[in-house]
Amino acid sequence: MTAVRPGPIGLLRHALLCLCLLANPARAAELKVATWNLNWLTVRAPAAAGLPRDVVPRQPEDLDRLAAYAAQLDADVVALQEVDGWDAAARIFPRDRWAIHMTRDRLTQRVGIVIRRGIRFEPNPDVTAIAIDPSLRLRSGADVTLHLPGHDLRLLAVHLKRGCQDQPLARSTRRACIELRAQLAPLQAWIADRERDRAAYVVLGDFNRWMDGRDRFLSELATAAPLHRATAGRSSPCWGNEAFIDHILLGGRARDWLVPDSLRVLTYREQGEGWRDRLSDHCPVSVRLDVPGE
Repeated sequence: MTAVRPGPIGLLRHALLCLCLLANPARAAELKVATWNLNWLTVRAPAAAGLPRDVVPRQPEDLDRLAAYAAQLDADVVALQEVDGWDAAARIFPRDRWAIHMTRDRLTQRVGIVIRRGIRFEPNPDVTAIAIDPSLRLRSGADVTLHLPGHDLRLLAVHLKRGCQDQPLARSTRRACIELRAQLAPLQAWIADRERDRAAYVVLGDFNRWMDGRDRFLSELATAAPLHRATAGRSSPCWGNEAFIDHILLGGRARDWLVPDSLRVLTYREQGEGWRDRLSDHCPVSVRLDVPGE
């Protein structure tokens, strides 16, 4: 696990945690939250309907590697992007240890959230407004509420439009920027609803946006409510010193729960361009939260 440096722009742990919560629910509990884009993760045959021709099918040993990295990540909750449904997700996150919630989108690149067994949660309706229009084949948001001892935590996993990482959001006539700009309003509405609920919440996933400096996308989101971006001022060591597009935004009371300096990126031991397809072109990004007890 790589601690993230300032940039230019265990099963045992969880067993002890559960015992601690049962014995003394008034104590704070640490929750590890992560996001991971798994880059066209599917168990379909090559050239199956719905798959682009350039998608490299994972071999069984590649899926085993990803499952080993998921175990090493050792998170409690993971937001997933680019996963082709429950069967593909379960190949990396086995169902005996993980509950899997996926959106109902009829797409290969779906968004989901996996929750470690033993954590109570409630699925909420997909945030379909983020997909704007079915003809655009954009992704809905996956929305769940974790029922933790003492507090609920609302999570929204997203995978936003690709192709507008750093262009001027307000002025760009690029189609990708126009579609990304259209995704702002439903995200703002979701955040505003959580503020009215006085909820603790996290929006996380692949935003396909750098958001450094005076980024218009982030500042527009923040008009709905104050947000803390865990990746602010950092560079990702995933495949080199690169700007983050996978972000974790904390809102409401969750802004006070972030464990300082807990941002981590799980980098791959395997190197070389071919491994981007065999593993993923994204690395898992995580933070830890100190959730107060009752």
